[in-house]
Amino acid sequence: MNAITRDRPAGSVSNSDLTIQLGIEGMTCASCVRRVEKAIASVPGVVSSSVNLATERAEVAFAGKPDLAPVVAAVSAVGYQTRTDSIELAIEGMTCASCVARIERALKTVPGVTNANVNLATERASVQIIAGTVEAATLERAVAGAGYEARQILPDVAEDHERDGRAAEIRMLSRSLALAALLTLPVLVLEMGSHLVPAFHHWVMMTLGEWNWRLQFVLTTIVLFGPGLRFFRKGVPALLKGAPDMNALVALGSGAAWAYSLVATFIPDVLPAGTANVYYEAAAVIVTLILLGRTLEARAKGRTSEAIKKLVGLQPKTARVVKNGVTVEVPLGEVRVGDVVVVRPGEKIAVDGEIVEGSSFIDESMMTGEPLPVAKGVGAEVVGGTINKTGSFSFRASKVGSATLLAQIIRMVEAAQGAKLPIQALVDKVTAWFVPAVIAAGLLTFAVWLFFGPEPALSFALVNAVAVLIIACPCAMGLATPTSIMVGTGRAAELGVLFRKGDALQTLRDAKVIALDKTGTLTEGRPELTDFVVSDGFVEADVLRLVGSVEARSEHPVAEAIVRAAERRGLVLADVTDFEAFPGFGVTAIVEGRKLEIGADRFMARLGLDISAFAQASARLADEGKTPLYATIDGKLAAIIAVADPIKESTPKAIEALHALGLRIAMVTGDNRRTAEAIGRRIGIDEIVAEVLPDGKVDAVKRLGQNGASVAFVGDGINDAPALAAADVGVAIGTGTDIAIESADVVLMSADLRGVANAIALSKATIRNIGQNLFWAFAYNVALIPVAAGVLYPFYGTLLSPMLAAGAMALSSVFVLTNALRLTRFRTPVDDASQAKQVSEEALMV
Repeated sequence: MNAITRDRPAGSVSNSDLTIQLGIEGMTCASCVRRVEKAIASVPGVVSSSVNLATERAEVAFAGKPDLAPVVAAVSAVGYQTRTDSIELAIEGMTCASCVARIERALKTVPGVTNANVNLATERASVQIIAGTVEAATLERAVAGAGYEARQILPDVAEDHERDGRAAEIRMLSRSLALAALLTLPVLVLEMGSHLVPAFHHWVMMTLGEWNWRLQFVLTTIVLFGPGLRFFRKGVPALLKGAPDMNALVALGSGAAWAYSLVATFIPDVLPAGTANVYYEAAAVIVTLILLGRTLEARAKGRTSEAIKKLVGLQPKTARVVKNGVTVEVPLGEVRVGDVVVVRPGEKIAVDGEIVEGSSFIDESMMTGEPLPVAKGVGAEVVGGTINKTGSFSFRASKVGSATLLAQIIRMVEAAQGAKLPIQALVDKVTAWFVPAVIAAGLLTFAVWLFFGPEPALSFALVNAVAVLIIACPCAMGLATPTSIMVGTGRAAELGVLFRKGDALQTLRDAKVIALDKTGTLTEGRPELTDFVVSDGFVEADVLRLVGSVEARSEHPVAEAIVRAAERRGLVLADVTDFEAFPGFGVTAIVEGRKLEIGADRFMARLGLDISAFAQASARLADEGKTPLYATIDGKLAAIIAVADPIKESTPKAIEALHALGLRIAMVTGDNRRTAEAIGRRIGIDEIVAEVLPDGKVDAVKRLGQNGASVAFVGDGINDAPALAAADVGVAIGTGTDIAIESADVVLMSADLRGVANAIALSKATIRNIGQNLFWAFAYNVALIPVAAGVLYPFYGTLLSPMLAAGAMALSSVFVLTNALRLTRFRTPVDDASQAKQVSEEALMV
């Protein structure tokens, strides 16, 4: 992530640094982003700051306990505001005014709280916070620390404050645009109509005379200092501080046209002969068109966060909780861990929990992307936000509020949307000097036309300088990357793919090798016993009972398969002593006074046992893709055991889709080579890395990337965590362990391996979309700023009107946003292998 970072001994953000996200209001372009980042980074105690224009958020890392007051002050000092929010708490246990004061003090000590008001009569606390920095649970703990009990009060209708803020902004911009357009239209008609229609010019001069310009002055002044005042309020202070932004360009351009026209209207004698012309229509149209662009931009920005809105919409408003034997409906925020929640057919599940009574089919498609409902019974886990289909059941809440899976997904998506990709570094470098360079270009244009241009030179100089200032669009450059990331990661969430780190979008696109763990990733992860052959002198049932007794102490999937086979045959397992596991090799134990050793061929070799008696059977089993194990009893080879882990139904199609994307597929497994190669041949694996011990997966990943190829590792187990972290990008199967998920950059919510192909195809489409946006943003400015300066005039007599420049600038950022929104139509690689290549090419064209 590219960010402003303060110098420190470690040179980067450490694990002990605390990161907080702030909502920032008032930013309009990439220059604003740079200014806010610098201001925050200058605050003592801040390690780094990263600001995102599309999400309007700042991610701030602190060295130690966060102190937000100076950060808020720094943001305010450069002309922007931090977004605020409020949380309502119900307080229990207050008896007097001193209780009120004590609770207020406790709340105000929480980082991110700007004010707290406690009302003794209503037993409520209203807490003002910096949006996104404080959770209700933190406030509840602060109140509990003061000796009282608090719980959050949620409104009957869930409100998305950020969405409401966006809607208010759109309404305000729409009103300003309507007023500006209403006042600009007569100015445009009076001035341009007179130029284009001689008869109309004659009529204006006969009826209005000298009041024509004065009427235009009044209307334009209202436009500039009414709806257009926002540009001057932000642009002029920024200009005076030596840090001009987009607003400064608009204020300079429209202000210059208005001021020149003012002089021409009321004191024309101070101007050179023949230059007393007015440009009120240019000033008014500039403001109106840029307000139009801002309005369209705000509407498009609202659409880029649709994915988050859909996720928030999955949360039900209320839950039916059993209290004292009676089922009552309570707001979602009042559900506590341990509560028993009743769910009826068709209802949304409120929070995460475990079914204690009843059964049903649950639609989890919004979480996993799996279209078919899943059968759930007593003991099964349910996830908040999913939908109960047919039956009724009760479940005990295990996770509520911010701890639920849905809340974690929302935070994960928000974090990814707020990230900056490495590609953003170039944009930040350019925007640091872009606006000052545009102002310099405008001054140079004015000087060249004034001294070398035709008469009236002053008029030409003013018009072209204003056109240069107005046509420049740092907005498009600032929005090019973050809007695509927002839409891309949001679309990914809808497909069951979560980018835990935003920059994984770019690194996943660059992946050339996909390394896949076998067990649980390519296979079902639930092996079945297929062969059990005993040596002469041993009884099969007796050996299986002893082996099953030992394997019952192991948590390995292969051991579970053997135990299930023994139990299905009705064998009674015996007690085990001296059990010892050797990871990657096997296990030993004492059963009924007999020593058993069970493991792979390498374990037998370590023990010095000859397994050649089973050589023929071992070769046959390995060719069939089965894992041969051996069992010894009291040092004698007793049996060869074959276990096969079924290939997932979706795996072959997923491999074909990955091949269609031009990727090389490797399988990393602890199986012997013959077994691994048999499986690889069946599903089309390009490279087999077999007989890898758990601690050897990292080395395997490094070997696969030796030629400079970027490697993505896909796994689901605890032993995959190091490889997930070591790979250029780690992809965890969402059904896997928490450790694996925490080590990954990308998480698949379902066990379907086709999610990997979806994630890679989407990352390619998103980066391609970013490239299109950046090309447009840079090409637009590089091509049109010289045109606005008048370089075509000597050859074709062509000049660019400031009004056209304003229209082009307004539409430039709208183009970037609209192009990013095309990612919402991204289509995943289809199941039909014959169409996989075609679809992958279509995905890249998005």
